[in-house]
Order: sequence, then C-alpha cells, then structure tokens
Amino acid sequence: MEPGPGLLAGRTGGRVAQRVAVVGGGVLGASTAARLAAGGAEVTLLTESTLASGASGRSLSWLNSAGPYREEYRRLRLLGLERYRALPDGGAHVRFDGGLHWGDGARDAFTRQQQVGYPAEWLSPEDVAGRVPGVDPAAVAAEGAVLNPDEGWVDLPSLVGQLVGDLTTAGGEVRTGAGRCEPVVRGGRVVGVRGGDGAVHAGDAVVLATGAAVPAALAELGVPVPDATSLALLVRTAPVDTPLHAVLNTPRVALRPAPGGGLVLDAAWSEEEVVARDDGTFEVRDATVAGLLREASHVLAGRPLLTAASWGAGRKPIPGDGQPVVGAVPGVDGLHVAFTHSGATLGLVVGELLAEEVLTGEPSSLLATFRVDRFG
Repeated sequence: MEPGPGLLAGRTGGRVAQRVAVVGGGVLGASTAARLAAGGAEVTLLTESTLASGASGRSLSWLNSAGPYREEYRRLRLLGLERYRALPDGGAHVRFDGGLHWGDGARDAFTRQQQVGYPAEWLSPEDVAGRVPGVDPAAVAAEGAVLNPDEGWVDLPSLVGQLVGDLTTAGGEVRTGAGRCEPVVRGGRVVGVRGGDGAVHAGDAVVLATGAAVPAALAELGVPVPDATSLALLVRTAPVDTPLHAVLNTPRVALRPAPGGGLVLDAAWSEEEVVARDDGTFEVRDATVAGLLREASHVLAGRPLLTAASWGAGRKPIPGDGQPVVGAVPGVDGLHVAFTHSGATLGLVVGELLAEEVLTGEPSSLLATFRVDRFG
C-alpha cells in the first residue's frame, strides 16, 4: 500500500527534510510543494516568472487516459483522474462532462478502450446531436465518434492558485520572479537553489519541476534525459454562446470550454506553424490564429463567430520516450525531478507521490518504471 499523507515522516534519503526548495510554478511544482508543506516540510516554491506562466498556462488540460498507454502509465493516469474527483472545492475549475473524438484512429481507439475496460461509447452523428450539446453533427465523421463519458478538463491556472493557497496556509513560501534557478550541488549533494539574482536558497532537498527546462538542467549535472519537447500554441476565445461542455478532439482542432464563457483551442498543425526566435520568444502568424478559430467554429452547432481574446506559445515538455520522468536524480543526493507530458492529468497524483518520496525516502512502486536512471 502506498503511504498516505498521515504517514509522511519528514525524511529524505535517511535525512530529515526540514527545508525543501521546489523550482517551478506550474501544476507539478505547486502540487508537490503543497503536499510537502502538508507533510511538515519547510517549503519554498520558486518560479522564474509568475505562477502558471509556462506550459501550465497554455495547456488544453484534457483529463484522460484514452491513449495506447502501457499498463503502468495507464494506471498512473487513472489515479490522476481519481485525485481530481476527490479534489476539495477551493477555486479550481474542474469539470467531468466527457470527451468526444472523431477522425483517423477513432474506431481503433474505441476497440482498444473496450479491451482495457476504459468507459467508451460509439455514437453515430445523429447520436452525437442528442448526447453532446453544442456539436454540429454535420461536422462529425460519417462513421461516427467515440464518447468517453468519464473524461474532463481542468483550468490549470486556477488549480495552481488553489494549490499555492494550500501551500501558504501550511506555512510555505512562494517567490515569483526568481529568475532562472539552478540547483547548487556540493560533494554530490544538493544544498539549495541559486536564483537569478545569485542568492542561494538553502534546502536539504530540491525538486525540479521546470517543464521543458529540466533536460538541460540535468545535462549540466551529467545526467542524460532524452528530450522530445516541441512547440505549443493555445488560443483563448472571447465568451461565446454555446452549450458545449465536453472536450472535443477532431481532425483539425481540439477545444473545450473555459472559465468565463470562452473556449480554448489547439491543434497539431497550428503548433507546426509557430516559429521559435533566437531571443527565446515565439512568432505566431495571424493566419494561424484565424485558422484555429475557423476550424473550431466549423465543429460547433450554429457555427458561431469566434474571436481570439489571447494566445500563448511556448515549449511543450515531452520526455524523449514519451513517458514521465519522476523521482530522485542518480548521483545527486537530495535532488528530485518531475518532467512529463500530460502534466494536467498527472499533476495531482505525481505531486502526491513525489512529495511522499522526498519526505519518507521510500520509493513509490507506482513510479518504478518512470525513474531517471532508466536512461543510463
């Protein structure tokens, strides 16, 4: 049995973890920091800029375990969904109104989901009209679509806000605008984090949850982690009159509702049109944004006029083998890492399990196949 919050002993690697520095203001960092503080650690959360200003602020944040995942990963994702269902009310926007997918691979996905017992239904376009309000049945593939009624979405910025509130209530500290932070290692042991101003924040343990920046940070310590990070683009629309509640994954656009009455949109083709500049900024063409808005309108009942309220582009964290990288960093005592795609689905459960490892020094069997040292 995995240790629960009441069993956290406040130890890491046999040492008392009196002070823990967590680097990264996204969902993984905030979740881990909140759980550490709840377990009795003295926690400082540091983030380069503002909270949720990285990948967590531009994620579709679809909550699911629908893909062709190996068993260990599928189980971890299902636990992630359970943690969201048990999340206390505290300001985070979380909905479980289902997910609808049509297009290439949908029928195969449905068959695979049936084989593993993942809740799924096959709907005709006519069925969609009655079951998923807000979708234009004429836009659905003639063969039909797969409905996953247990899926949902989370607004990560509001979730990060709730987690940070839990952290500070438990006595933790938050330092935004800390600049680029890096672990300070002496004699093979981490002793803290150096912020962008050169000041060192002491810590008996350090957790790196800096998204796409993790592989480079570990490379500086001689620890290889293959990196498949890509570019991402998320467009947020102005409020729109639509009864849509589900997450839609269609051939040309993925979308879901958002707090405030708007929608959020992304697509693989639009990500490929984002240009990374040499100065670290990103170029997004007006035509790309307009194309996303047009594609989203085409799948909604009544084809409403959609306008962009904002967009965000940046790097999407993806480990080289597609699997999460979580846990202690070999060769650097006290250093831990959380680097994964699907940070939304995994955010709560990974934060919980990683905090338990830091505090108790006992590795979780649920994370056994996701260790850093699998890369040698």
